[in-house]
Amino acid sequence: MTDWQEISGGVTAPKGYQAAGITAGLKPSGLPDLALIYSPSEAIAAGVFTTSQVKAACVDYCRQRLHAKHSARAILCNAGQANAATGSQGWFDALESAMSLGQALNIPSESILLASTGVIGRRIPMDILKAGIPKLVAALSETGSDAAASAIVTTDLVTKSIALETTIGDRPVRVGGIAKGSGMIHPNMATLLAFVTCDAAVSPSLWQQMLSRAAQRSFNSITVDGDTSTNDSLIALANGQSRTPAITEMGAEAERLEAMLTAVCQHLAKAIARDGEGATCLVEVQVSGAPDEQSARQIAKTIAGSSLVKSAIFGRDPNWGRIAAAAGRAGVPFEQENLKIQLGNFLLMENGQPLPFDRTAASGYLKQAAADSSLPKDVVATNMSNDLSGERRFPTQRLDNPVIIAVSVGNGSGSGKAWGCDLSYDYVKINAEYTT
Repeated sequence: MTDWQEISGGVTAPKGYQAAGITAGLKPSGLPDLALIYSPSEAIAAGVFTTSQVKAACVDYCRQRLHAKHSARAILCNAGQANAATGSQGWFDALESAMSLGQALNIPSESILLASTGVIGRRIPMDILKAGIPKLVAALSETGSDAAASAIVTTDLVTKSIALETTIGDRPVRVGGIAKGSGMIHPNMATLLAFVTCDAAVSPSLWQQMLSRAAQRSFNSITVDGDTSTNDSLIALANGQSRTPAITEMGAEAERLEAMLTAVCQHLAKAIARDGEGATCLVEVQVSGAPDEQSARQIAKTIAGSSLVKSAIFGRDPNWGRIAAAAGRAGVPFEQENLKIQLGNFLLMENGQPLPFDRTAASGYLKQAAADSSLPKDVVATNMSNDLSGERRFPTQRLDNPVIIAVSVGNGSGSGKAWGCDLSYDYVKINAEYTT
């Protein structure tokens, strides 16, 4: 049981937020490509970013802003150009983006955070972006979350959005989020782009701690292809507009808020994993019996990220040997005779010994999981053409029936989860033709 409920509204579900998404012309396709999330009141801000040595200008910009000032009022995101590996001019483009938006919103540029997604090595066409900002600001709405979610995608087949509500101090408190991501997913921070809003009042240091822990249990626990992006950014705002008492230290209310924040991040993370480029199903790896939670997550993510495991799942082949091999190379010591592996309801290995099982039925389990979560074929065909065509449709994504791989490695107290997807022929096709 959880003490929150899912509601509609995404990042505009929490009180005091507006959002917008427009077509500015940054993408040649004419698809939406510029998004804005705005809080008319100052909000506490926290962020987790890529650890890559090759970073986008927006990442450096946000780190500097959050180091100097733990608050913000707006997040501007462009899609189409990563503005990564663009030299000093990319940095000046980031500064100019913030200044232009600040003038349009009549707020200091220091209150604006930035994100970019698209092809690495390409600068933002500043004339196009600056021309689009007045239109973007004019489109701000308390129901604009879906438009913003559509404007940040690249190869995504679906938009990612969630909002949850709980009660703190007899008042409703809400957390909402949107995200994008489909490829280059093996984050060592958060993943690609995720934006979270909250209307609780939280101290800056506590909000940052909550977000960092939530990232470890969500975005840092997914993998699609083993690649980490240059632009990975998870940004969270908390504006206090719920008018609840400020949460300044850990306790029952802080734990409830962090649990809801983590749930939002996990939903978005799983949605990204399910939408892995060319994927046909979501995979959830559950590991128990490890020395601690971090070790369990490390084993789980190694299994979820194994190309051999992912390929077997795509082929609906219950090849548990690949699961065992991945667990063994995760870098976490355990005794082989304690290894237990289960695929759905099929027990494949116990006490380090292989067990007889119905291979045909186990293969059928993998087929059914893929069928239950599949998107309409016409939607996939249309959206996979991505920026080469115009209209895209974003159907509801099924996340409630993943392929379950359960692994136990001993009697330790550590348990953890990771999420991934299968590896299909289409992954190579999408990435082989990405810029051509």
